[in-house]
Order: sequence, then C-alpha cells, then structure tokens
Amino acid sequence: MNLDFVSDLAVEAKSKVVLVVLDGVGGLPGPEGKTSLEAAKTPNLDDFARRGVSGFHDPVATGITPGSGPAHIGLFGYDPIEMVIGRGVLDTAGTSFEFRAGDLASRLNFATLAADGTVADRRAGRIPDEEGKRVLAKLAAEIKEIDGVEVLWQHVKEYRAAAIFRGKKLDGRLLDSDPQKVGKKPLEVVPAEDEPSPEAIKAAGLANKLIAQAREVLSDEPKANFIMMRGFDVYEPLPNFCELYKWRALAVAAYPMYKGVSKLCGMRVIEEGQSSLEDEFAIAEREFANTDFMFFHVKKTDSAGEDGNFEAKVKVIEHFDALLPRLEALKPEVLLITGDHSTPCSMKAHSWHPVPVCLVADTARVDAVASFGETAFIAGGLGRVHSTELMPLMLAHAGRLRKFGA
Repeated sequence: MNLDFVSDLAVEAKSKVVLVVLDGVGGLPGPEGKTSLEAAKTPNLDDFARRGVSGFHDPVATGITPGSGPAHIGLFGYDPIEMVIGRGVLDTAGTSFEFRAGDLASRLNFATLAADGTVADRRAGRIPDEEGKRVLAKLAAEIKEIDGVEVLWQHVKEYRAAAIFRGKKLDGRLLDSDPQKVGKKPLEVVPAEDEPSPEAIKAAGLANKLIAQAREVLSDEPKANFIMMRGFDVYEPLPNFCELYKWRALAVAAYPMYKGVSKLCGMRVIEEGQSSLEDEFAIAEREFANTDFMFFHVKKTDSAGEDGNFEAKVKVIEHFDALLPRLEALKPEVLLITGDHSTPCSMKAHSWHPVPVCLVADTARVDAVASFGETAFIAGGLGRVHSTELMPLMLAHAGRLRKFGA
C-alpha cells in the first residue's frame, strides 16, 4: 500500500484505535496437533473472534522470514523493504540516547569467548542489567575514539548494548560479526556490497578495531569478555507517523527495540518500567484518554517460541486473554489483535508463516469464525493480506479515511 496515497486520504476524527501485537504469536502444531494459540484456553479471545473479522497477514512477502524491525515497520504502514532499519538503530532509539544525523549504530551482544577463540556463549550467560551496565562503563572509560572517530556507548537491556560511531561520514552496509552459533569463531566485519563504498570500508575497519580493543579491555571478565556487533545502520528517522495519519499515537512496550521503532516513527513512548503485562495494561488505561492510536506490545509470546517452550507460550497467551477485557472496557472504535511474525516453538525461530489477525469494530463485516487460532482463521473474512494493508483498514474502520475520487 502506497504510504503517501493513504496519508493524503487521512482525516482527523475523535475515534480511537488500539493495535495489539502479540510478538511471534503464530505457530505450528505441537502436542495433540494444536498450535499454542489453539491449545491455550482463551475464552475472551474466542469471543473476540466471534465478534470480528479474521484472517492472516504476510509481514514482508510470501515465504520471507522477517526480523522484528521490518515486521513492525509493515504493521505501521511503511514498506518494510524500502524502509530497512538496522537493529543497532532500533535498539538504541529505544533508550535515552539522542541520535545525530550520520550516527552509525551497531547492536552489541556481550559474549563469552573460549580460550581457543571460539564463542562459548553468545549472550554471556544472559547477564542482568546491573552487570551489563558495569561492563559497558568499563568499555566506555577505556575506548572513546578510534582513528579520530568518536565512539559512544549505550546500555540497552541485560547483555545487550550499542556502540555508536560519530563524527565521520560512514556507510552502515556491513555484515555482522556474530557467527550465530556457539563453537564458531567470531566473524570479521566486512562490507555487505560486492563493490563497497570507501565509507563502508572505513566503517568496517573501525568496527574490527573496536572489537579487538574491547577484547583487551574485557579480558579479565569471567562471562562478558567479548563483544559481537550486528545490525549496523546509519540513523535516519522515518516519516512521522502522527503527521501521516493525523492522530496522537502512543506506544506501550517493555523492550527497547519496540520502543525504538515507535520513536523513529514519531510516536510518544512511555519510558517507565513495565515489568509485567499488568503494568502495561495499567499504562494503557491511564493514557487512553490522551491518545488516538495505541500500539500495545506483548513480548513473551515470542520469547517462549524462540526457547521452544510450547507450554510457556500457551501460558503467556492465556495470561493476555485473562487481561483482554481491560482493553475492551476502554471501548476503542477499532481493536485489532495480531502478531508481528510467527515464531513456532518447533522451529525456535521466526518463520515465514502468515500471521493470525482479527479486527473488531462496529463497521466490521463479521465472519463465521468462532475461535481465535490459525486453523479457524483460514475461513476468516479478511483472507490473506500484506501487513501494510492493516493500517488503512484500521483507519477506514475508525472513520479516518475520506473517499478517494469523485
């Protein structure tokens, strides 16, 4: 869907829209031949499905497995192929860090390097926030510039951090140093293009020097004795979400990456602690009167899928289901529940499978679906759409799109 086309049709209104993203909610059959959604006891979601119209969306394209960044970009109506944002920028934007034009950001994973130079743990034992901040402060005290380029550091969450290069024109089209498997040696950072720009060659050299210096600084650490760099990108904000659609937008999310993509879009982001779903629902209730569009993110469905923990994913879904009436009690004109991508427990990873979606509004053409799950949604009235089509659909049901043409 063309962004400018939809934006030109957008109008102001008093209606309110809530987009709920159960991260990685789509699945594949597990025990007893049911997906996590189907195995979960979800009386409220099932009732929601009976009152709405359902189907599936493809986050990027048929058969393409999306990362979290492009998956959310599509849900917000932007073309995820044209507007690619590296994880370094997304994660950093979700913190208190203030970007400047031209900053090159990379996500860091603290890792444990074995004596033979191979990666023993890609997440340094999942060190907690306090330990991550301590180790990062150690790096920041010792490494402040490389080859005349300023190096800035930002803690993100637990074992995750970010390194930002500032002061030179750089190209972020670089490949990661993370080999993605334990027992492998870290990779050299190299340009992604066959014929790289001088700025990409310069940036790759800076990254490799940073990794080497960090290894020396962290050599006495028992767990976080190494860093791996991934998701390189140069900062550039997205077209403003609030201006595009003429509304006040708010993000309620616990993890920095999802706060980051929301900030890059121009949404207001709640920064206070959100350690539980109950915290997120309380914020939604408190802030609902001050927003027209609310993005409500639930992370742990995806975490359980990536861990391959079927029962845990079921429990997260059931937990959300028990709290869902609190969102419905706010009476938004449009409530849409979906995921950003599928994360089947059997695959322990994101997948290309289409994502369940259901929309409830007074103007919805209700279908015959009677339960909230993948098999039932095959018969849904929405059919199978691209993720970018969901935003104009929400706008239309909210009375926020004028007629096209005479």
